[in-house]
Amino acid sequence: MKTLYAAALIGSMGLFALNATAQQAAPKQDDPAMKIYRETPTKYNDLVHTKLDVRFDYKKRYLYGKEWVTIKPHFYPTDSLSLDAKGMDLKTIAIVKNGKNTPLKFTYDGMVVKIKLDRTYRNNENYTVYVDYTAKPNEYKAQGSLAITDAKGLYFINPDGTEKDKPTQIWTQGETEGSSVWFPTIDKPNQKTTDEISMTVPAKYVTLSNGRLASQKVNGDGTRTDTWKMELPHSPYLFMMAVGDFKITKDTWKGKEVSYYLEPKYAPYAKDIFGFTPEVIDFYSKTLGIDYPWNKYSQIVVRDYVSGAMENTSATLHGEYVQATKRELLDDYYGQGRSTIVHELFHQWFGDYVTCESWSNLTVNESFADFSETLWAEHKYGQEAGDAHINGDRQAYLSQPDLRTKDLVRFHYHDKEDMFDAVTYQKGGSILYMLRNYLGREAFYKGLNIYLKTNALKNGEAQQLRLALEEASGRDLNWFFNQWYYGAGNPILNINYKWDDATKTETVILNQTQDGNAFILPMAIDVYAGGKKERKTFWMRNKVDSLVFKSAVKPSLVNVDGDKMLLAKKTDNKTLDEFAFQYFNAPLYLDRFEAITAAAKSQNSNAAARKVIIAALNDKYWELQVKAIKAADLTNDDVRNAAQPILSKLAQTDPNNLVKAAAITALGKLKASGNTNLFKQGLNSQSYAVQGASLTALSLIDAPNALAMAKTYEKDSDGALKDAVLKTYANSGSDEQWPFVYDAFKNGQPQEQFNIIRSYADMIGRLKNQSSVEQGISSIVDFGNKYKKYGVGPQIAMVLNGIKDARNKAGDTASNAMIDKAVAEMNAPAN
Repeated sequence: MKTLYAAALIGSMGLFALNATAQQAAPKQDDPAMKIYRETPTKYNDLVHTKLDVRFDYKKRYLYGKEWVTIKPHFYPTDSLSLDAKGMDLKTIAIVKNGKNTPLKFTYDGMVVKIKLDRTYRNNENYTVYVDYTAKPNEYKAQGSLAITDAKGLYFINPDGTEKDKPTQIWTQGETEGSSVWFPTIDKPNQKTTDEISMTVPAKYVTLSNGRLASQKVNGDGTRTDTWKMELPHSPYLFMMAVGDFKITKDTWKGKEVSYYLEPKYAPYAKDIFGFTPEVIDFYSKTLGIDYPWNKYSQIVVRDYVSGAMENTSATLHGEYVQATKRELLDDYYGQGRSTIVHELFHQWFGDYVTCESWSNLTVNESFADFSETLWAEHKYGQEAGDAHINGDRQAYLSQPDLRTKDLVRFHYHDKEDMFDAVTYQKGGSILYMLRNYLGREAFYKGLNIYLKTNALKNGEAQQLRLALEEASGRDLNWFFNQWYYGAGNPILNINYKWDDATKTETVILNQTQDGNAFILPMAIDVYAGGKKERKTFWMRNKVDSLVFKSAVKPSLVNVDGDKMLLAKKTDNKTLDEFAFQYFNAPLYLDRFEAITAAAKSQNSNAAARKVIIAALNDKYWELQVKAIKAADLTNDDVRNAAQPILSKLAQTDPNNLVKAAAITALGKLKASGNTNLFKQGLNSQSYAVQGASLTALSLIDAPNALAMAKTYEKDSDGALKDAVLKTYANSGSDEQWPFVYDAFKNGQPQEQFNIIRSYADMIGRLKNQSSVEQGISSIVDFGNKYKKYGVGPQIAMVLNGIKDARNKAGDTASNAMIDKAVAEMNAPAN
């Protein structure tokens, strides 16, 4: 599962002061659920094979299913069977013998069906139970989470065809335990079963499921029955179905089919979006020493998906945000789409081939998939890109201090959905990154190979991972797993330096200030002195430790954590001169990142800081260029005079579109008419990012002209250009532009809505048409209600009150009652 944290996105926009993800993550005081030990589910019976025959009622949103599930007792003899079956109508349950169905007695509470078998079975005997049922997913009330916003298992998208420009689709989402909304099963991750799924669908649609398409039968009533077979065992939550009008583009890897299912509009770009998939399969297969284990790999993009993406065995399902045209992909160097594609693919080994035995051990699925994003970035885009990606992971976790109370392997939680958080993902991925550095790459990947082979087509947990890595490396790793996997939090590290010129002695003082025990931290400390670099290996084992060493001259830099591996919140008390030396001499991305961060704070008063910022405008890695461009304080004469010619050159000639766009944005804020031609030139770019930045920059110089230009881009704008058109209209437009702005906001993706909501509210404040005002207010209220559970209600109330103030100043009080009611609703506690 690749998650999209709506609340984190909201927090990142700067509109909302609350860290909604952290707020959601904190368990309630005295929550009785937190006292429950979440053990691995006991296996009384084992799934062996699941055969399904299903058809769909689009009008009622029902699935009519027939199931033949083959089971055997796990160890002890049993005469009973319990199946998860959520919100269903169960018509017949029978034992199948010699082709005949003999009805069985059962009780059902709407969640679990308890079946009395016809006799006692032993663990060397299989038995098959037949179930005739109706699944009613839209009538089942399921609680979602930050990661998975809904959990009803089976989704009918625009089933009546009444929503304009939206296709009719059906798709499933099994994780965590949603599969049992659409077929009875033992819906636990420590179960494994082969399967056969026959879907009867309108003949105009295509289908996708796990495994291979075994047969297709055209029926006489305008339908077709497709049968898919998965002949290797996998967990029920990894079952999937998808039905709709998709165009299939086929690829291959070592003779295995690799296919991409897209809406017809995006089918021409299938290879642009997914075409690197065989290359990734090959890289992961070689890195892990185990070839891709399934008989095919498909990727499908669906509408209204409830999370980011899902690694269903051999058939990953993606949210529509991965879709992009060639032009959009010009700006997506290693964005959310590509990182999601590789994340889900790595799951085919870590998650599908070997599956976590319980949600408490979700880390052996998700931490690895998170880590794989960095692994691919290193391989494809270089070490700097990998370092940038893992640093983003670290910061995503460290920025949420409430998460410090959560273990990575977590046996106590309020709900299993709570496991899908930045601890399991970003912290877990960062821990694996440290572990690879400590063991060395060869030993680390050998350990992963042992883990996968030992537990192939079965289940795993963190202790099995430890044993495999110990076998490969010969090193004891209990200390590492105890503090990082079975403990919570992270070091909060304060670093100080002391030079004694009389004794030519340098002292490095390391102080862990977090509550609780000290972390054991092996680290590299690089000493730059007399034009040479010397590496010292140091183990910090206490809350306060120090390293003392002699040096012929005062070191120009002592670089603690020289490999930049520690998952720690660091306060590194270097001087600006030392940070400047670090920027120009230390080798890694994060060395320069730290120096730019320090310099940005002191550029107005410190020449060394200004030197770093100006140099970083031409850094060898583009993300650091963008960071420096955004950090440069152009209100400072010295900074502006040095930066402006560089920015002008970057805006015109830099090979990276996002660097160009950042430079244009920075120049635009100067509101200098002399840059008008540069901005107009940018409007001719093929990059939406460059075009969007140019239009926004022009709007700051000549709003009427930019407003007229925005009109020409209405039908050919995506990404940053679409945002720029909307902001231009919202900032300078009137009732004439309102229909376009309203439609874009109402139907936009969450990120698009977050990007323009301030300007959108300002526009509502100055509209003349009262019905348009009410329309806009209602859309903001809808937005607030959708995300209110993430703690944004008070901030939406502030936005609405801002509209009220603007309307009142314009002499319009007609909307006051509507706004007051909405504000009260937003300020009320979320359900």
